[in-house]
Amino acid sequence: MSSFSTRALTLLSSVFGACGLLLVGVAVSTDYWLLMEEGIVLQQNQTTEVKMALHSGLWRVCFIAGSEKGRCVASEYFTEPEIEITTENTANILKMVRTATPFPMVSLLFVFTAFVISNIGHIRPQRTILAFVSGIFFILSGLSLVVGLVLYISSINDEVMNRPREPEQFFHYHYGWSFAFAASSFLLKEGAGVMSVYLFMKRYAEEELYRPHPALYRPRLSDCSDYSGQFLHPDSWPPPQRGRSGSDVSSDISIQLNQTPPPSLPMAVPPSAVPPPRYHTHMRMSASPC
Repeated sequence: MSSFSTRALTLLSSVFGACGLLLVGVAVSTDYWLLMEEGIVLQQNQTTEVKMALHSGLWRVCFIAGSEKGRCVASEYFTEPEIEITTENTANILKMVRTATPFPMVSLLFVFTAFVISNIGHIRPQRTILAFVSGIFFILSGLSLVVGLVLYISSINDEVMNRPREPEQFFHYHYGWSFAFAASSFLLKEGAGVMSVYLFMKRYAEEELYRPHPALYRPRLSDCSDYSGQFLHPDSWPPPQRGRSGSDVSSDISIQLNQTPPPSLPMAVPPSAVPPPRYHTHMRMSASPC
């Protein structure tokens, strides 16, 4: 069950990380973060006439209605673009949202780094720390992105609140699918970060479970050899030597008796007077160097 949950966490963290990277990459590279529309209200029949409509992203503004219809211009961060905008408040909105641009870019860099480290950690699971590092990068990427989203929304709300209320003019705006992709990416990256950190905790607990207890390597002092004063570990001891069995000793004695003829006796000696053969004693050597 533990191995199944570890594999599930590995798979889910990879899927969440890949989806988060894909969504934030699409959100940063497209220009459907904000859609705005403004015009005038005709008093005769209470209908509206659109004077300008556009959709904008972090790098480009495209006009879909008005005098600039069909034109796309890059968002200039150091110079003013030569475009005709109906009201000053709309131009201020396009200027203020630029303050949020660096945060999605930093988030994209963080999530790419986290995705690479996470895959390396999945390929080499013995490097447990990689799961923890990738989880931290996933979380930092999500936090950076949410800061950018908050700045983006607050900049637009400030300009909309300061916009003068005129009955003959109307203004409408809403967020596009690029903004929705960025918000969804935040949830996926935070989920990938939490799962990566939890995966690190499980792998670390498994390593501690199968790691030998420190009591097995308790230092001992030897007083009977040159190893005195040194720490003796079981893995440094020489291999034990096997003692000779009784059957081997008996066979050696029988061979010696057959090869050496018994001395001639001057008189018959009763069998009871012959001393029994003496067997050599073989000591079993200890596994310790002592």
